[in-house]
Amino acid sequence: MSELRQSPLHAEHEKLGASFTAFGPWNMPLKYGKELDEHHAVRNAVGMFDLSHMGEIWVNGPDAAAFLSYALISNMETVKNGKAKYSMIVAEDGGIIDDLISYRFSDTKFLVVPNAGNTDVVWEAFNQRIEGFDVELNNESLDVAMIALQGPNAAKVLVEQVAEESKEEVENLPYYAATMAKVADVDTIVARTGYTGEDGFELMIYNADATKLWQLFIDQDGVTPCGLASRDSLRLEAGMPLYGNELSRDITPVEAGMGVAFKKKTADFVGAEILRQRLEEGPKQVIKALTSSERRAARTGAEIYAGEQLVGTVTSGQPSPTLGHPIALALVDTAANLEEGAEVEVDIRGKRYPFTVTKTPFYSREK
Repeated sequence: MSELRQSPLHAEHEKLGASFTAFGPWNMPLKYGKELDEHHAVRNAVGMFDLSHMGEIWVNGPDAAAFLSYALISNMETVKNGKAKYSMIVAEDGGIIDDLISYRFSDTKFLVVPNAGNTDVVWEAFNQRIEGFDVELNNESLDVAMIALQGPNAAKVLVEQVAEESKEEVENLPYYAATMAKVADVDTIVARTGYTGEDGFELMIYNADATKLWQLFIDQDGVTPCGLASRDSLRLEAGMPLYGNELSRDITPVEAGMGVAFKKKTADFVGAEILRQRLEEGPKQVIKALTSSERRAARTGAEIYAGEQLVGTVTSGQPSPTLGHPIALALVDTAANLEEGAEVEVDIRGKRYPFTVTKTPFYSREK
């Protein structure tokens, strides 16, 4: 087994007493203190995450949009400059290789951000699909750091450090958009996407500038360093899928509820024939949300029953720190016809507990 990669901020995490965990090929902070405190910090103020394990692949050239429309399931040619799009890349058989976000900066320039454990396979797939397209690929994944500020006070904390000429643009940046700005005199890609169910920003900088920005924000009142444990509980409350749990090579975007991404797409793309057929036939399984008034939480792999019939498996589950009761995402058989409000039982260590099918997100901030 190869040695785990370290974030350019690893020494900063050690100073803060972080405990670490393997995440893909990276050694990343799991938590700094109590993960519940970190979770609540994001819900109530500002949490700061090191996301330097995420990939950064530039796609440049006259055919950049056409290439990504072929390589991914979505129509990327309709993405406006300055905006971002969530999509998926699939194998020839339709299985999901990764879910990712693409940012369009100009007619000929995109930045694609894959997940940590999938960056290498996405890079390989892009290179296999490039033939016939006038594009240049540049993988900066090991050269770029990413810091995320998430929470209701994230905009206020960030804008205070943004150069005067960019303050208004950053403060008013729409959701799923990105821009360039100087943050504490550091050239920064500022994106407003997020994975927590809160307002927030991702700051992409070169590794050499990462420590400066991290230390700048960690010294601000109300900013709490947060690890992967709270990131997972936050994304689950927001009903967002995690690759390796809800998403994998064993299911297609149709099962994942992403058929809408290519439903009206006429252009060819990798996996198109199989996915269009699957969409027409309908999925045999779908991702559903479950909630319970009991105390016992369903964990990944727990079996789900409708009466005595096994109808699915929990893909993610834990007690919701914000809501105070167990929540879960699951892959269930469509034949079971489990609509919102349906009652099921989940086998937790040999005993069945009642759960109810609900809708996502489990949590969303009132506007």
